[in-house]
Amino acid sequence: MYREIVIVRSGGDVASGTIKRLHEAGFKVIVLEIENPTAIRRTVSYSQCVFDGTVTIEGTTARLCRTLEEVDDAHFKGEIPVVIDPKGEMIDIIQPQVLIDAILAKKNLGTDKSMADIVIALGPGFEAGVDVDAVIETNRGHNLGRVIYEGKPQANTGAPGNIGGYTVERVIYSSGNGEIKVFCDIGSLVEKDEVIAEVEGKEIRSKIKGVIRGMIADKTHVFKGMKIGDVDPRNEVKNCYGISDKARAVGGGVLEAILHLQMKDKE
Repeated sequence: MYREIVIVRSGGDVASGTIKRLHEAGFKVIVLEIENPTAIRRTVSYSQCVFDGTVTIEGTTARLCRTLEEVDDAHFKGEIPVVIDPKGEMIDIIQPQVLIDAILAKKNLGTDKSMADIVIALGPGFEAGVDVDAVIETNRGHNLGRVIYEGKPQANTGAPGNIGGYTVERVIYSSGNGEIKVFCDIGSLVEKDEVIAEVEGKEIRSKIKGVIRGMIADKTHVFKGMKIGDVDPRNEVKNCYGISDKARAVGGGVLEAILHLQMKDKE
């Protein structure tokens, strides 16, 4: 038995933690994506459906759909439909009970409370009670996953979260503009200063020892300074293929917010 329809804008890794949790809780989820998503943690991002057709994360499968009939068929099969819809046109067509802005753009790209009965956003750029009904804290730390019903989440710090004692050192950025050539893809164990990719002949080296947890797809066109991957110093290869603690915490916050706002509406 399905609960209400939920549309989630974005199928990135953090969004996918929410998508899977809502699907497992019985919600009928539809994911909207852009034409060429550039997810770093591709092995745990439903956005990969755009390229691969289907993606299975921890036993839950999503499928790329191009028509409403295919969306219905995916739901009938217990799958999560992913639709290429960068403008969110399906929101007006489906009129979901719940809309989740999981784009993580650090700013509001046009989401407002009039778009669904319940509108929830992830991370900075939104104000709960003003442009959305609730915001979920996405910054690592004591408040990760906290539901905010009035006010704003923590501002974007510009610094990656601390994992194993490393912050900026674990993030990989492009060395130039052009097509990237990946040497060490997701799941590879690397040493400090090892060459893991190159862009137009310019080497990209790992700043720390660890496992490549995220890496943009080979042959993607990138620009200098663009985030293209991350190294996990914990060396747990299995973590490359499972939803992260951060994504689970955020997904739990979204589920809590939906149920709370539904009960509030019934009062």
